[in-house]
Amino acid sequence: MSAGYIVNASDVTDAVEELFLKANRFLPPKVARMICDAREKERMPLAKQALCDILKNAELAAEKNLPICQDCGLAVVFVEAGQDVRVIGGGFADAINEGVRRAYDRGYLRKSVVLDPLLDRKNSGDNTPAVIHWNIVDGKDIKITVTPKGMGSENMSRIYMLKPADGAEGVIRSVIETVEMAGPNPCPPVVLGIGIGGNFETAALASKRALLRPEGERHQIAGYAAMELEILKRVNMLGIGAAGYGGITTAIDARIETLPTHIAGMPVAVNICCHALRHAEKVIMGVPCNG
Repeated sequence: MSAGYIVNASDVTDAVEELFLKANRFLPPKVARMICDAREKERMPLAKQALCDILKNAELAAEKNLPICQDCGLAVVFVEAGQDVRVIGGGFADAINEGVRRAYDRGYLRKSVVLDPLLDRKNSGDNTPAVIHWNIVDGKDIKITVTPKGMGSENMSRIYMLKPADGAEGVIRSVIETVEMAGPNPCPPVVLGIGIGGNFETAALASKRALLRPEGERHQIAGYAAMELEILKRVNMLGIGAAGYGGITTAIDARIETLPTHIAGMPVAVNICCHALRHAEKVIMGVPCNG
């Protein structure tokens, strides 16, 4: 009789290592196409050149196996673990952090993690520990999604505790304010992840998850899909443009994720990501375990 499914810790480590190397070196093809579309539409010479340079940089990074950006990011990992699978041969979190450690050493990726945030700011030396978000789901497999998140764009992100009466317009104004205050600092054109609902901490997490939605895919609820397009339109009217040079493309996408919330509140989080929307994912299949 089957006693569930197993995944070796070493397989987790190998997967995380390869995913972080891939994410840091290769711009997702659909993101590159969105930037390419923006370049074709742009009429301001400096902004158009900035978009050309962004695409050339991504091309060289892939060709030479070098990082897309010198900020190789805080290692953020989303785990969806099937409830019928267990990791053997080591701790799950330890296996993830070992994969991060190997990737940042092997790939000569910049190591940016400091262990103490305020007093001594000593670098950990290997970009660990990773930020790990756990989710238990049905099934027997483990899905791992990695996203190296640079601090230049992360620093420009914000959370608002709105009132329900602020409505859709209040949400849109919050996003516009965030982008306007950020200006050129997050390396536009940017992608906007917007979390609405939940509470103080879950709204922020929803905004980061929103960044991982497949490129070009709108929210499944028509009203939120319309808000995404309105946000994109109004952000691009700000005129910040590629690299802050002006023009018509300050953001290439805006994505909303919603959560149930309390009747008295409407948290809104805006997570900005630079044009290098780096992410990669892999599913590790559980193996039947007898006994």
